[in-house]
Amino acid sequence: MEIGVINSLVNEGKCFDHVSQFGLKVCQLCSWDVKLATKEIAATVVAESKRTGVRVCALWGGVTVPGNQGHWNFQEGPETLGLVPLKCRATYVDGLKKWADFASWIGAPALITHCGFIPENPCDPNYQGVVDAIKDVAERCKKLGIGFWFETGQETPVTVLRTIERVGTGNLGINLDPANLILYGRGNPIDSLDVFGKYVKNIHVKDGLYPTDGDNLGKEVKVGEGKVRFPEFMRRLKEIGYTGELIIEREISGDEQSRDIRDTVENLKKWLAA
Repeated sequence: MEIGVINSLVNEGKCFDHVSQFGLKVCQLCSWDVKLATKEIAATVVAESKRTGVRVCALWGGVTVPGNQGHWNFQEGPETLGLVPLKCRATYVDGLKKWADFASWIGAPALITHCGFIPENPCDPNYQGVVDAIKDVAERCKKLGIGFWFETGQETPVTVLRTIERVGTGNLGINLDPANLILYGRGNPIDSLDVFGKYVKNIHVKDGLYPTDGDNLGKEVKVGEGKVRFPEFMRRLKEIGYTGELIIEREISGDEQSRDIRDTVENLKKWLAA
């Protein structure tokens, strides 16, 4: 398991110094601005990746829908996030296809995104439309020879598993964010591996606390200070044969973010060696 970090697609693709400052050689490249998904920027990313020796293990692509502000909470989130809301779906699918093209141009093996609050009830009248939309994107990815991976959080593990089975394109996987399962109150990340472990392709190293009210997510905290129980989580990953990347994500900024990332790198080394 190689340790890496989330890295924003900025500076016209000249963006790998953020990774190198931590002595790391792998990242998950992330952007919400589909206008950056050009062949010119892709060429810069490839050149900078070679220059710095930083490998892109996956592209995380989000889509900003005009007139729709996404809300990361329980009240407005289901109607504003991902490709679940019908009003946003066509734009979101189109944007994800552009990100899929970009991922293939930079040599990334997969596209990752949050699909949104996928309905828990498979008989929900909106569920089949969500499955069809995911399949549309997944088929584009498959033609390009890349995977399409769901980041966990807004769905229970069994809903993610069911949806992968229903879409059935053979190139689907999971970017397991253990903190998100806790922040959204969706499940225990260690136990989730019993449900969908065979589909886990990438890990976000992030920690958090459970929600304490019915409207808002729990709080993200420094890795090791939340409810993920990382030493145990790492042992379970080894048990199921996981060999992918461990991508650190700390959703703050500035000096505190840098300190926390450095501490997490050292802790991960200890936990991996245990």
